[in-house]
Amino acid sequence: MQKSPLWLLLSVQAVVSAASLVVEIVAGRMLAPYVGMSLYTWTSVIAVVLAGFSVGHWLGGMLAEYERRAALRATGWAMLAAGGSTAIAIVLLQQIAGPVLLAVDHPVWGIAVLAAMVFFLPSCFAGVPAPVLARFAVEGSDRSGRALGAIFAVGAVGAIGGTLLAGFLFISWLGTAATLAVVTLAYVAAALACFIMAGRGAIILPLLAGIIALGLAGLSVAAPNPCTSESRYFCIRSIPVEGSEGAPVRLMVLDHLVHGLSARDRPKVMYTEHAAMLDALSRLRSTRADFTSFFIGGGTYSVPRAFAERNTGARTVAEIDPEVTRLAVRDFWFDPATARILHEDARRALLTRPDDKYDIIMGDAFTDVTVPAHLVTQEFYELVASRLTPEGTFLMNVIDYEDRLAALASVARTLKEVFPVVEIWTNATRPDPGARVVFVLAAGQVETSQGRIIASAPDPTEFAAMDPGWVATLMAERGILLSDDYAPIDRLIGRPD
Repeated sequence: MQKSPLWLLLSVQAVVSAASLVVEIVAGRMLAPYVGMSLYTWTSVIAVVLAGFSVGHWLGGMLAEYERRAALRATGWAMLAAGGSTAIAIVLLQQIAGPVLLAVDHPVWGIAVLAAMVFFLPSCFAGVPAPVLARFAVEGSDRSGRALGAIFAVGAVGAIGGTLLAGFLFISWLGTAATLAVVTLAYVAAALACFIMAGRGAIILPLLAGIIALGLAGLSVAAPNPCTSESRYFCIRSIPVEGSEGAPVRLMVLDHLVHGLSARDRPKVMYTEHAAMLDALSRLRSTRADFTSFFIGGGTYSVPRAFAERNTGARTVAEIDPEVTRLAVRDFWFDPATARILHEDARRALLTRPDDKYDIIMGDAFTDVTVPAHLVTQEFYELVASRLTPEGTFLMNVIDYEDRLAALASVARTLKEVFPVVEIWTNATRPDPGARVVFVLAAGQVETSQGRIIASAPDPTEFAAMDPGWVATLMAERGILLSDDYAPIDRLIGRPD
């Protein structure tokens, strides 16, 4: 019986494992512009990919019972199918995302169905080689146990390498389309290796199939990219607002969520309700005009830009993504010289600078429609309190649904464990039933001097503090204490039924 070199079997397994994990990491980035980057997105991606691997391993186990040449050729075709299905993933997603999300009423199930339709087949085909390669590694070695262990080991090493390459190199340097083109090339190379190990037989048809797969990958690279820029964290879109040519206004979208708007000629005017409330409440609650401020999240840098225009005190912005800052400077008229910018997680930024104190700390960081879990816990709010001046204020943007409010109630209750005064502000107009509502929570030592404000958003809009009795009831009935150990903010905000 002809034997395949163990090093070649191990190499193919390592390459396939690495490529399959690159696809898994890229899947989350690809879905983000359509459904956001949430717990639901990653849960769906991981479940679909593991399901694909499982079915692929089962099919590969059946192929492993075939005669050697037939098993390797079938595995080669499976690898070409993996390459082809990977190559068309971007174009397929672009074509079906809208119809699928419209057809599947429940958003969470919509995410799962979309992930399955795009990523199940690439993962399934990628799962086929492992049992086949393991069989021939064992049969071709005098030390079958070590050979089998080596197959499992290189598979794990390849998976680790693929994860690191995708997260630290490919996505931020190549983008998703070019990354998937590299994966397609890896699958085609693995397929050709399988055909070569199979020995005699026509190679022209597999070569042609490989060329077609690479051609499809090239078409995906040439397809329109929904992102203005792809960073390590976000698909970022910078979009001019129609009809604003005379006085330019631009919109920033991170993944699928609008994070802000700014106007070139109106730096003091906010174009979203949350920014209008944050800006107005900061000035209303501060005891001096030159108050210092710390921003959790930069986005369009609209509020820091307005503060600079008003000549407030020192401004510090913790924006984890340098690419967001770069686009804010390029497209949203922000002058980076007007603030100290820290490209790191805001919690780490506050933790590692214990001597810095601020009159205003402002929370406006989001992943999908929820605040990152580590920024809504009692431990984090205690850190915030320790970085405020004695009369300082913490302001935080929260989004929740009118008929739920469990996330809002839980954030308010947790803040109440740290601050004596917690207020909830929102648009004074009653929202529609079930509508998604923007709130700003103000936490500090004293109440705001007035219960209603009018701010430009961009038209004059009235905002009001909710009745304290209603807030207390809301916290008692729907709020849970959020901690570093337990902060289910994704579940609390939920999704519309």
